[in-house]
Amino acid sequence: MRLALISDIHGNNVALEAVLTAISTQNITRVICLGDVASTGPQPCEVIKRLREIGCPIVMGNMDAWLLQPEPKEQPDLRRQRWQEMDLWCAAQLSSTDRAYLRSFQQSLTYPLADEKVLFCYHGSPRSYKERILPTTPEEELEQAFAGTRGDLMVGGHTHVQMFRRFRDILVLNPGSVGLAMDRVSPISDIRQPAFAEYAIIECNRTSLQVELHRVAFDLQEFLRVMNSSGMPHAAWWAGYWGEA
Repeated sequence: MRLALISDIHGNNVALEAVLTAISTQNITRVICLGDVASTGPQPCEVIKRLREIGCPIVMGNMDAWLLQPEPKEQPDLRRQRWQEMDLWCAAQLSSTDRAYLRSFQQSLTYPLADEKVLFCYHGSPRSYKERILPTTPEEELEQAFAGTRGDLMVGGHTHVQMFRRFRDILVLNPGSVGLAMDRVSPISDIRQPAFAEYAIIECNRTSLQVELHRVAFDLQEFLRVMNSSGMPHAAWWAGYWGEA
């Protein structure tokens, strides 16, 4: 059994197609998406259409919920204000069918693996799609976040940070972000968006469980062309943050 995990596509269908092309020759049994599919990018409807074609199970992300019920508020800086205006634009693009699809997302899901192992999927954490699980999250916080759940492999997104760590007898995985990976070398005030898409592959049989974290470059010039022709607010400003992988 080989599973592909994707998360945080954020309205970037160019990046999603790069991932789907990369995994198309890897004998994947099932694709599972961990949420935040349509916000902040120029292709919210295209991403939703592609995910519907794939037919993959999807968990609800914090921004999926936000698009269904936008709650604009005063932001602490210009960047966050512009992101919010971009997200409002994304919400306005969605059809009633798109919204019904977002509402079908699950808060969490389990997937059976070989040898009676269980994959437990969420967005932020099992208890909240807004909670962050990082490589540095203390074990006592993980214990609280995972209380009442059963999974040999716990997988979530939200942070846009690829992660693979062990907590007691549990493996904890984050595949990173398909459409909005971040250059974490830069300070938070100057984060750059590299043109690569992140995902993970899990291979499980009766004798082993293997996890691979991947990155694949996508066509930046095509993404910028789509962005600049989309009508999304602040497209030229946002395009300036992107660079080749």
